[in-house]
Amino acid sequence: MGKVHFIGGEKGGVGKSMTARVLAQYYIDHERPFLGFDCDASHGTFSRFYQEYASPVVVGDDDSLDGMLSAVEEHPDRDLIIDLAAQSAQPINRWIEETDVFGLLDELGMQVVWWHVMDDGADSVTLLSQVLARYASQPVDIVVVQNKGRGEHFERFLQSDTYTQALDQGVALIELPRLHAKLTQKIDFNNSSFWAVANDRRLMNIAERQRMKVWLRHAYEQLEQVVGLGGESMQST
Repeated sequence: MGKVHFIGGEKGGVGKSMTARVLAQYYIDHERPFLGFDCDASHGTFSRFYQEYASPVVVGDDDSLDGMLSAVEEHPDRDLIIDLAAQSAQPINRWIEETDVFGLLDELGMQVVWWHVMDDGADSVTLLSQVLARYASQPVDIVVVQNKGRGEHFERFLQSDTYTQALDQGVALIELPRLHAKLTQKIDFNNSSFWAVANDRRLMNIAERQRMKVWLRHAYEQLEQVVGLGGESMQST
């Protein structure tokens, strides 16, 4: 079964685009075909770093959003990676409900995976609680990403009722490791893919390339838990 990954979190600056980019690189490195869509019109980070794979989408424009469904129909052999913009929940949810997007994707043989990327702040926990309530009865796999690059103290979340609720609903919890701050900045200024950073001697010195490889290895270990190479949904395991 193919997958449609919605990379959300609603809150700005939690690392949604970073997650979309590393997931895209994971697909590329494992030679798995996918189509990327960038819903963040103000930043366009996903499409900027992976312009050969990701196309812009205008949230609030149904024709633009509908194009993602057309892509599923036209390319049934490819998974989708959709990078959602901050504060886009209202128009995205309206489009999902009015079009019965999840029902349609199920008919097309696609499993929906909703990623909630979070920092260690209270807002991210509250927003996760809303996601859990909204999709409790939907055919959706939920992945919670604790982004260590946006906070190191997730104890309050792990002790919260929301965490217990997530476990009860069978949510997958993973961590995105912290990436060296200076390396993150150099990647941003060079508009480089993670592959280029790990391999191009013209962009990074040997130590920086090694740090990138180590970070990718740890990130892939986390992604393997929820994506894997077998193509099965989390609900079927």
